[in-house]
Amino acid sequence: MRVISEYRDPRQSPLQTLVLHVEDKPGVLDRVASVFRRRAFNIASLSVGHTHRPGISRMTVVMEGGAAEAERAEANLHKLINVLSVDNVTERPSLERHLALVKVRCNPANRREILQLCEVFRARVVDIGPQALVAEITGSDSKIEGLVEVLRPFGILEMARTGAVAMSRGKQASEQGSRPGSGTASENEGSTETSNRAAVRDRISPPVIERVSLLSEDGRSLTAAR
Repeated sequence: MRVISEYRDPRQSPLQTLVLHVEDKPGVLDRVASVFRRRAFNIASLSVGHTHRPGISRMTVVMEGGAAEAERAEANLHKLINVLSVDNVTERPSLERHLALVKVRCNPANRREILQLCEVFRARVVDIGPQALVAEITGSDSKIEGLVEVLRPFGILEMARTGAVAMSRGKQASEQGSRPGSGTASENEGSTETSNRAAVRDRISPPVIERVSLLSEDGRSLTAAR
């Protein structure tokens, strides 16, 4: 299935798309959501998944509001220890995709018509039975809404949709690394633990005595400690 590229004009949209890289730890999602909740920023969609780096997850948060609200959200998200980076891709050329599974009622009489409609929207039929079929569609939010509207008269039995997944175009990637000048929280904890162990070892270990071999004026070998 070919995916159609979509460019969104931020001047015509009240939505802001933030891409976050966070540590994959319990409670991180709740802390991120609480930033939006405390400031009454409504989240239009949120999707979370693993990245190619172990222990790091990627969140795509689509929030309602303008650039000023997005900047405030960014500033507060940066304060969370488990948030490694926050990137607003709203004003950049970017790709944004949604995924939906739509189960629609069908019978032998209208099955061909439904299949043709799915083909028009480049939806893929992933399951088919005597009385229903499931179509999978990937694309923009408006494209999914279009398919839903044409299938609605046949009887939609169930639908599951994901939030938006966004990625900027070109070779530049959203930041995935650590905070400037430091590692991730886990790495920092590991570094602190290593430093503590070294300090304890230094306290309990005897001082190192270096022995130096010298040669006296009459040719005798001497050994001294320092």
